[in-house]
Amino acid sequence: MSAVFIDSTLDDEERRRKLYSGDIFIFSATANTQALIALAKSMLEEAFAPHDPRTIHEHLSAEEVAAVLSKTKPAFIHHPECKRLISLIMQEQGIDLEKLYFDVPRMRSAYPSHFLSSGIAYAFHPHRDTWYSAPMCQINWWLPIYTIDPDNAMGFYPGYFDTPVENNSEIYNYYEWNTKNRASAAQHVKSDTREQPMPQQVLNERSLRYLPPPGGIIAFSGAQLHETVPNTTGVARYSIDFRTVNLDDVVARRGAVNIDSRCTGTTMRDYVCAADASRLLPEEIVSLYDDGTATADKVLRFGDRLAAAQ
Repeated sequence: MSAVFIDSTLDDEERRRKLYSGDIFIFSATANTQALIALAKSMLEEAFAPHDPRTIHEHLSAEEVAAVLSKTKPAFIHHPECKRLISLIMQEQGIDLEKLYFDVPRMRSAYPSHFLSSGIAYAFHPHRDTWYSAPMCQINWWLPIYTIDPDNAMGFYPGYFDTPVENNSEIYNYYEWNTKNRASAAQHVKSDTREQPMPQQVLNERSLRYLPPPGGIIAFSGAQLHETVPNTTGVARYSIDFRTVNLDDVVARRGAVNIDSRCTGTTMRDYVCAADASRLLPEEIVSLYDDGTATADKVLRFGDRLAAAQ
């Protein structure tokens, strides 16, 4: 049975061990997380002015919203203040920044499901990030920008953490996705034809929803089965997430147990060192995770992200 820790004071090493075992950690908002969501909120409100971003579906078409997001989300990803704030947020959690590597922070959106749930606002079905070529030592950090509701939140299936789920992750290669599908996200408005890993069975439990306040954090393993809850409320949900790996765990191949992931490629080139937000993981370390499917024309590194935010 997975445990949920609230504002835990465990040190980083013990916290990682528990995350790799399926536990979930929730943290209260801090000045630095508030600053990060304030940046995101200001960008959203400027982009959708004079309308409230949470009810923009009442004023613009799905195509118009997708066009705005196709500019706003990448602008947030590459905003220099994001890197600085992520490092400060991680430092608050007692993490050694020399050992921590993080990927680009993504701004997510979940609109009422009848409006826009594909492409650049993709509503993720139940999945593990490890079905998408993430390493088993990846930790996810998720923050709501506005107040969330059980019916527009994230959903978790902790009962499946150590239970295999029938899935088609073998279809996914990270390098192919980057070169063929990532840049086209904004073109998928009414439907999303990009084939993605998903369960091939009915899940026998309802997802659990945790509701931290804006700027609060949910931390969980990339091997945790989770989803975008279908938004049945009248307001959009906006959130931020980023992923981290610990250098010692990367080298030692520590992390969650791989029980059902069969994808190829690796996201290991996506991470930069939190101490200076510029050093990539050394290629000799990345090579521990490569599987021979990488070619020079398909490999992207941190900062090489294509126009789409998905």
